[in-house]
Amino acid sequence: MRAESRDGTAPLRTGLTTGTSATAAALGAARLALGGGATTSQEVVLPRGQVVSLALASLERVPGGAEAAVIKDAGDDPDATHGAWIRARVEPRPDAGVTFVAGPGVGTVTRSGLVLPPGEPAINPVPRRMITDHLERLARELDHAGGFRVTLGVDGGERIARRTMNPRLGILGGISILGTTGIVRPFSCSAYIASIHQAIDVARANGLRQVACCTGGTSERTASERYGLDEMGLVEMGDFFGAALKYLRRQPLPRVALVAGFAKLGKFAAGHPDTHSRSSAIDLDFIAATAAAAGADAALARRIRGCNTSIEALAACQEAGVALGDRMAALALEQARSYQLPDTTLEVVAVDRQGRVVGTAGDHDHATGVTR
Repeated sequence: MRAESRDGTAPLRTGLTTGTSATAAALGAARLALGGGATTSQEVVLPRGQVVSLALASLERVPGGAEAAVIKDAGDDPDATHGAWIRARVEPRPDAGVTFVAGPGVGTVTRSGLVLPPGEPAINPVPRRMITDHLERLARELDHAGGFRVTLGVDGGERIARRTMNPRLGILGGISILGTTGIVRPFSCSAYIASIHQAIDVARANGLRQVACCTGGTSERTASERYGLDEMGLVEMGDFFGAALKYLRRQPLPRVALVAGFAKLGKFAAGHPDTHSRSSAIDLDFIAATAAAAGADAALARRIRGCNTSIEALAACQEAGVALGDRMAALALEQARSYQLPDTTLEVVAVDRQGRVVGTAGDHDHATGVTR
């Protein structure tokens, strides 16, 4: 399957989710366990009706049932689980229904606020429904009157999970089995945005009154020190300022800080809700105009327009005693206010590459010269 590339010129290959992979593995294992024979591939019907065929990387009988594995193929998306072995052990049971168990490499939910309650294996609702539907159809086909116990595992899942948001969300022991459409679309960023939503949900469900939405590890360390927040209060929004603020409009908190690297904050201040380089570029003319509004003379403005990076422009302003960081934070605050969070006190903090605060603005601070 192909999807349009980031620049719209070359097609990119779509992939299949961990949920789809787990469904194929479970179906292959269940078929063998019920005496339907061994197969080398399985067809899976995706939630929107598409039918895909997945190869089984392994299939064997085990005590009480059978186990199969599928190698996750994320297509051309830089997915942390690409190439992982997704395993399903299926044991037929006399009682109806499907019971899910977290095997090695699949996480367990330990905090409230997620779509699954604490104690449940981190197998999301759509993959559960996909697996259940396919196993129930197979049971009718092979005259099995009972149900199944399905144990899902991922080789190296605990290691892979360290590259995801799972530990911060309180999903411990491995990755989550995910997917809403069954398909991974390259660079769609849907999984990342979903993790932002989950982080906000967890914070709200656990009674936090403040979160800091951060662009990376450096800004997170600054936010933790500035606000005394632990990991639960730190939302890793990356480039997705707009996605975080839109969700906070629907799921508000009393206090929200945007703590961001100066370069990304400058893009957001210029009106870009997604600050990734594929979506927006550094606008040195905008930075020069912002510096001029903060007191830069014409010579400094010209110097800024000739800079290679926004950090270089910031350093030039710092040398000249021009508060570019504060002015940029104030403009970013205005952008954040445009998302209409009336019950939320906002603060914006700009940091440099060392995590030093280089600019601030907040609803409580009118010294920036920007009015509501």
